[in-house]
Amino acid sequence: MILRRFVLLSCLILASLPNLAFSQGHADWSYHLNIYEVNTRQYTASGTFSEFATHLDRLQDMGVGIIWFMPVHPIGVQNRLGSLGSPYSVRDYLAVNPEFGTLDEFKALVDTIHAKGMYVIIDWVGNHTSWDNPLTVTHPEWYVTDGSGNFVPPPGTNWSDVIQLDHSQQGLRDYMIQAMLFWINEAGIDGFRCDAVSFMPGDFWSEAITALKAVK
Repeated sequence: MILRRFVLLSCLILASLPNLAFSQGHADWSYHLNIYEVNTRQYTASGTFSEFATHLDRLQDMGVGIIWFMPVHPIGVQNRLGSLGSPYSVRDYLAVNPEFGTLDEFKALVDTIHAKGMYVIIDWVGNHTSWDNPLTVTHPEWYVTDGSGNFVPPPGTNWSDVIQLDHSQQGLRDYMIQAMLFWINEAGIDGFRCDAVSFMPGDFWSEAITALKAVK
């Protein structure tokens, strides 16, 4: 069996955070494989994990080595952009978008990809959530607010469908790492492409990489 070590893939980490000492490096397999990005919703007529699986042989023949899924999580409804919303407006970090299928179907897809000698990474949106993410109720202190206590979109953006998390909160950091571990342990993925890394503190990424590599 191929030894699958965790890799946190993001060129933005290396480009935006040059002073951080990521001395552990990436997993060996990540350096020379072709990465193929997949928008599950638009890749096939049904927009499902099961139909996407029918394309794996073709992708393997093309020389794809790493399949990178855009966010697979449920999309927020409140303040949604358009009728479909953006997949980067995450409503639940521990679930899959029911439009794509079930968690078990995603796990089966990951297993099939691995059986064909390819690796799986998923987009991780750790900087912000949808307005209706349950964390807004259970942990409102994990969000940045304005002078009136209202949630706010990420500063300097026009991302009106999402709200900024406060990464100075250790509880949020712990939650985020545990959520990432869920996808490694439960779904068997090999790593993450992390979105908007330059918006987040570099010491969080050091903390996350250390914790994740300890298990895979």
